[in-house]
Amino acid sequence: MTATAPPVKDGAPADERLLRTSPLRALLGRPELGSVVGAVAVFLFFSIVADSFLRASSFGTVLYAASTIGIMAVPVALLMIGGEFDLSAGVLVTSSALISSMFSYQMTANVWVGVLVSLLATLAVGVFNGVMLTRTKLPSFIITLGTFLMLTGLNLGLTKLISGTVSTKTIADMEGFSSARALFASQFTLGGVDVKVTILWWFGLVALATWILLRTRFGNWIFAAGGGAEAARAVGVPVRTTKIGLYAGVAFCAWVSGQHLLFSFDVVQSGEGVGNELIYIIAAVIGGCLITGGYGSAIGSAVGAFIFGMTSKGIVYAEWNPDWFKFFLGAMLLLATLLNAWVRKRAEATK
Repeated sequence: MTATAPPVKDGAPADERLLRTSPLRALLGRPELGSVVGAVAVFLFFSIVADSFLRASSFGTVLYAASTIGIMAVPVALLMIGGEFDLSAGVLVTSSALISSMFSYQMTANVWVGVLVSLLATLAVGVFNGVMLTRTKLPSFIITLGTFLMLTGLNLGLTKLISGTVSTKTIADMEGFSSARALFASQFTLGGVDVKVTILWWFGLVALATWILLRTRFGNWIFAAGGGAEAARAVGVPVRTTKIGLYAGVAFCAWVSGQHLLFSFDVVQSGEGVGNELIYIIAAVIGGCLITGGYGSAIGSAVGAFIFGMTSKGIVYAEWNPDWFKFFLGAMLLLATLLNAWVRKRAEATK
């Protein structure tokens, strides 16, 4: 038996909400279970084939690679749970960095002014996506594909128009650069491991998103909107506000990632970010999010990003041809999706 109902008194039916859930059923019901199993398998695999994979320095590198994807995978996962996509997320990261850099350089202002202007502009793009989606009723695929194309053109066109090249000018000598770098692109040593600040951003966002999903009313709205928007509206869920908020969340994390990109390298190439939106979605799907919405977790997206980090760096440590990376990533996507589907069926069978 996987659940035990309380005794029925006076012929009244037992309330299924009072059923005690067995540990096995609770475990099988977790969206991230399949990704955790996959992460263990990938870790063991590269531990065997790559001698340097288990070094402390290698672990720090893997975590950093995972964090650069994980920061964006978290809001993308929440958006997918809410039943939508954002194909503009990758180039929005680059747009955020470009706005911050060019505004600071051209206005000869403190870099923090550019950072704040970039935050407002990036959030505006996120809200634009959400408003267009909820007002036009067009699929999010179409809305965000249009935004993706517009941002790609603006990134290149405006950068060449203002800077004369496809990259921005360096802002490393401007006031406020060192403090901004400390927030977005610094690192420290912990137990012999170099820890990038993006790892802290990533862990913090995962914790915040998990709390939102599991402990707040907004989290209930996200699951309800993704499970069925019309049914959610019928019971009073503000679906429009929820989805706009989710797109704003993606924009905020794109701003964080964009500032990391800028303050890590001083300059930004206008063509960066294209294609990264698919990696964010892959990390969320590997982590257990359903394409159809209404199911998933922030922790699962973190595990998916960690698998990405282990694979991208594990191939290097194993001294394989990096051209094979996309093949392994695609294979993991298929295997993780199949494993997640199997886990859900087992969970349903225990009910």
